[in-house]
Amino acid sequence: MRRFSYTAPMTKEFVADRLDVKAFAQASGTLEGHDTLLRYERLAQEARGLHPDLHVDWIARAELRSPVGGSPSIWLWLDVQATLPMECQRCLTPVDVPLQVQRWFRFVADEATAEAQDDDSEEDLLVISREFNLRELIEDELLMALPVVPRHDECPQELPLASSDEDFEAASQEKPNPFAALASLKLGSGKP
Repeated sequence: MRRFSYTAPMTKEFVADRLDVKAFAQASGTLEGHDTLLRYERLAQEARGLHPDLHVDWIARAELRSPVGGSPSIWLWLDVQATLPMECQRCLTPVDVPLQVQRWFRFVADEATAEAQDDDSEEDLLVISREFNLRELIEDELLMALPVVPRHDECPQELPLASSDEDFEAASQEKPNPFAALASLKLGSGKP
């Protein structure tokens, strides 16, 4: 009696820091991460009051798309969420800024192809690599999602609206209005 044994094919393990993009797409791969914000150095520099409980949650999914009559192209879906502590530019107190990125990327063979197709494509183009750093892309996208002026929707404390410099107030009251002087000249001349 013959015995047959079956060995399951080895599945390739994908790593976010050195991602073989083509193999990842061919496998219709999905990667997920729950990283500490401290892992993203450039993003952490933008934060105010970092602590280890802050996280970047992300999911990356790749696929091959075959257009009619064309060769397959590699696409990557990226969904990232994080909250970054920053300083409100209105009240100067801490504000938690929620960040979210949801975007498709299409991979091309080289920089020249990316430059040639960039103006005509709606999607973002990236150059294919066998050691693509997915976390660098995540960090770049979160940095671009940062608000130029972080602020609360409604500040937790009322903002002072008066000037705090008494000398400034006094100086602005002492200056004569040049138009008032012209008006008095016109009235004094007796001409219409």
